[in-house]
Amino acid sequence: MKASDIQLRTVPRHLAIIMDGNNRWARREGFPGVAGHRAGAEVVRDIVEACEARGIRYLTLFAFSSENWGRPRAEVRALLALLSRYLRNEVAKLQSDGVQLRVIGRRDRFSPRLQRLIADAEAATASGERATLTLALDYGGRWDMTQVARSIARDIQAGALGLEDIDDALISSRLSTATLPDPDLCIRTAGETRVSNFLLWQFAYAEFWFTEVLWPDFDASVLDLALADYAVRERRFGVRPLVTGY
Repeated sequence: MKASDIQLRTVPRHLAIIMDGNNRWARREGFPGVAGHRAGAEVVRDIVEACEARGIRYLTLFAFSSENWGRPRAEVRALLALLSRYLRNEVAKLQSDGVQLRVIGRRDRFSPRLQRLIADAEAATASGERATLTLALDYGGRWDMTQVARSIARDIQAGALGLEDIDDALISSRLSTATLPDPDLCIRTAGETRVSNFLLWQFAYAEFWFTEVLWPDFDASVLDLALADYAVRERRFGVRPLVTGY
């Protein structure tokens, strides 16, 4: 299915992708692990462009999880170096394409230099109105919800909130994704079929699409397979259709 065909169908307003398989790709190709991460980083640019072309307004990528700190030190350094390079090299293109870059997750565990790069990239692209690219960095869904619980507890303790004020809308408004709609579709690559602590609250009614394709091999044609499958799904959001005749 071509991009022109996808545009005629329902596309997700917000697409989330769990990018997986960089290390396996590197092993398969006989390269060191960092080569897989480099190849995966190159794919990001193409997929951002493909999503724009298909009318996907919001794209969120799970780029570095809270658990990734537990990987070998050399691999973590390589991942953070690639992230820094991406922020330096891609901001101008995102800016010219009208794409706003946002980062969610903790920042205090990154170096001051990387924190500045993130802040500068966000500021430089803040006026982008065509699409929003969100990078989840040092992010975990449980961390996100824990921050919400702490902020609500502080407000209750200060008398600014009562127990009766706590509802779904309040919690959603305090998540790191508060300015984004919940994801409509989540794609995970490399054959894994779990969410791995990603957007736990936000995935309440998301559709999921899993593929064996490793992230460095992911391209627009695989994206179109996911979008075509999504387009024919019936999303009921927990509501059963009205049945008559009984």
